[in-house]
Amino acid sequence: MSPPSLNPLPDAFAQSTAGLELLSSAVVMIAADRSICYVNPSAEHLFALSSRQCMGQHLSALLGDLPGLWAALDNALANNWSHTGQNLAIKRPNAQALHVDCTATPVSLPPARLLLEFRPIDAQLKVAREERLAEQQQVNRELVRNLAHEIKNPLGGIRGSAQLLERELDAPEWREYTQVIIAEADRLQDLMNRLLNSHRMMHPSVVNVHDVLERVLRLIQAEFPGITVRRDYDVSLPLLTADREQLIQAILNISRNAAQAMQESGSITLRTRAARQVTLAKRRHKLALELQVIDNGPGIPVDIRDKIFYPLVSGREGGTGLGLSIAQSFVEQHQGTIELESVPGRTCFTILLPITQA
Repeated sequence: MSPPSLNPLPDAFAQSTAGLELLSSAVVMIAADRSICYVNPSAEHLFALSSRQCMGQHLSALLGDLPGLWAALDNALANNWSHTGQNLAIKRPNAQALHVDCTATPVSLPPARLLLEFRPIDAQLKVAREERLAEQQQVNRELVRNLAHEIKNPLGGIRGSAQLLERELDAPEWREYTQVIIAEADRLQDLMNRLLNSHRMMHPSVVNVHDVLERVLRLIQAEFPGITVRRDYDVSLPLLTADREQLIQAILNISRNAAQAMQESGSITLRTRAARQVTLAKRRHKLALELQVIDNGPGIPVDIRDKIFYPLVSGREGGTGLGLSIAQSFVEQHQGTIELESVPGRTCFTILLPITQA
């Protein structure tokens, strides 16, 4: 006698719902009596309940008491039509109310009769804000890059003319002025190169992120002996497909900014964790790398916090404002995101990168 199946649903139903597993939207299927017969991973994450806990339960176990929604769902079942409910407040024990939009669509996948798609309103606003910021920052980067191209040519002419002039001057005191011109031209040339190199092509390979962090750690300790760098690694993380040099540069820029903000006296923590069911660049990923650079410095001033990733914006006197802009550019080329949380005494940059597994 074969053992009973752990999955009470028929194989045909499981095959029909396989595509829903990868959706970033939370999807729940219910039978005619409003009992739950399917929950996708995004819904598990949204409602903080596993499918095993939900299966066979009445929908109210997931959403609470929503009389208006029950009437609308009964109507949708009776007439075989769709329904959209907006700004539904789902009360959860020991947590803030969850505000969602819900779309109900009739389906014919016995035992399922209705497919419910839930979209958190807060998440929609966050995505819209991220898209708006990404577009604005892309425009800013293109503007700065075009400006850098325009500056490089006359800059070379200025430097060459200063060198020719220096050869014609006999008095050493006059040559000091040409040396200043040449040195400043070289400094601007380096600045322009850094602006342009943030758009270089990627060279991806299989990378161990902790090898990258160890490289950054050694560089920071050598450059800032007064800074304590701590490790907080999840060594079970799989390998990453990434451009090793870009990753090193991005994390080094963030860490170097932190060390300079703390005036070379404080601590930096490099932390890695696995993040699951994450949406990056409008794609849902089952697994992602969460990499954090945390420092105990004074924090980023409020007036520049929303613009900290813009080129030429710096909270430090004498700073170029390019380090974080280049870091963000490299992270975005990896289809990842970088976010900032900062209060006096704790600043945390969080990088999320997709992990693609064979």
